[in-house]
Amino acid sequence: MNLQPWSYSSDHAPTVRGWHSIPSGKPVLHFLHGNGLCGRVYTPMLEQLSADFDVWLCDIQGHGDSDSGTDFLGWNSNAELAVQAFQAQRSIFADAPVYACGHSLGGVLTTLIMAQHPQLFRAAVLLDPVIFTPPIQAYLRVAQRLGFARFHSLARRTLVRRSQWPDRAAAYASLTGRGAFKGWTAPALQAYVDFGLRPADEEGVTLKCPAWLEATIFSSAPQRLLTKLLRQLLQRKLCV
Repeated sequence: MNLQPWSYSSDHAPTVRGWHSIPSGKPVLHFLHGNGLCGRVYTPMLEQLSADFDVWLCDIQGHGDSDSGTDFLGWNSNAELAVQAFQAQRSIFADAPVYACGHSLGGVLTTLIMAQHPQLFRAAVLLDPVIFTPPIQAYLRVAQRLGFARFHSLARRTLVRRSQWPDRAAAYASLTGRGAFKGWTAPALQAYVDFGLRPADEEGVTLKCPAWLEATIFSSAPQRLLTKLLRQLLQRKLCV
């Protein structure tokens, strides 16, 4: 799969970056990744889909090669930033139809995008989207206001886990079969090591996504009720 890099800058947000395949006239797959990952971590899956789709990958704020900035913009603002980046480059795909796919965080952002821009995608596939029910959203909002959102279990684990290794081979060996990586195939884990890590400032390699940002995402929620939006999209048969 031959991918070309792109970047998008605006006055009020960190620069976001990503990749797209060379336009061929096939339908376009707009893909958004999960928290702590980046688009190219999904290379084994995307390579199988590339026979039928051109792909456009956007790395969300602070993920992959996108800038992190100093504060998390929020779920809704990151969804809108992804739209702006795609619309700035939409013309390279001419009139090809566009479909969406999002995993976890990316599934939520894709839902928010479809609610605000209903004509952008023909349909979407959401992989394990985070379902924010009204009680969960209320709890997270109160937790953020009172300053104890950082005690969210996923956020706590994110802040204390290992983030640096001597090299990529050591990272691969360390992560194999452990924690969230249990059950990952060898190609999938290799893609994570290849594209989810960067050279550290001094030596070795480190995670591209900073722990503070990943933890903040885990302990926050979008501004709109996702259950209501999903119900609307399902009724219109726009997502599965």
